[in-house]
Amino acid sequence: MDCGIITSKSILLFISLVFWAAGAVLACISAYLINSYDNFDSFIHDKYTLIPAAIIIGISVMLIFFGLVGCCATIKESKVGLSFFFLIIMLIFAAEVVALVLSFVYHRKINEDLERSMNDIFTRYNGQDADSKAIDALQTQLQCCGVKNYSSWSNTTWYRSHNNTVPLSCCKNSTTPCTGRLDQPDLLNQKGCETVLELLLKNALTYAMMIILCFAIIKFFGMLSICVITCKNGSLRNGYEHLYA
Repeated sequence: MDCGIITSKSILLFISLVFWAAGAVLACISAYLINSYDNFDSFIHDKYTLIPAAIIIGISVMLIFFGLVGCCATIKESKVGLSFFFLIIMLIFAAEVVALVLSFVYHRKINEDLERSMNDIFTRYNGQDADSKAIDALQTQLQCCGVKNYSSWSNTTWYRSHNNTVPLSCCKNSTTPCTGRLDQPDLLNQKGCETVLELLLKNALTYAMMIILCFAIIKFFGMLSICVITCKNGSLRNGYEHLYA
């Protein structure tokens, strides 16, 4: 049997099986990405940053379904099925390229959105409303304090109206009593929340971009394999040879 045919068929069968695993992985990645944004949605007003995650979810669903289509087309040796499978791979490949471009664009916009929204929310902190509780949760979970650092609180109404102190959520987990005063910096979290949250969100988006790029490369070889099989079968006019013949 022609080595090119064997290789191409093997690649197609492999891709068909990988589609299911790929769909599951992308679903997990998108869920993690959305969860990362959702946990800190008070600080992210630009909801368009979720577009890449939404596209990834759609791609994961298509991968699972079309993986089944690919297996059936390969097993039944259907020329029509393979042509349809090629169209599927091409469309998914295009969608992944779009997702990569959008991810790159919004990856660069995260900093602008965070700085603007966090400054606004931290300024309105009163310790009681939902946004204030979100800030306390953010500072506790990420072990940060203020937008840039703990000194950022000195520009807020809360700081001036509470004897020049920061919220207790800025305090480190230590046995020494913490009052939130800036003259006790060793008892306060040193990192700014903007930097920590930006790094968290960018890392999540970077992981998603890497996964999408890997799958886009696989789709490219899948399209190439279908072209090889189609050309070989067209020249030999012997139909679609069995993989284990």
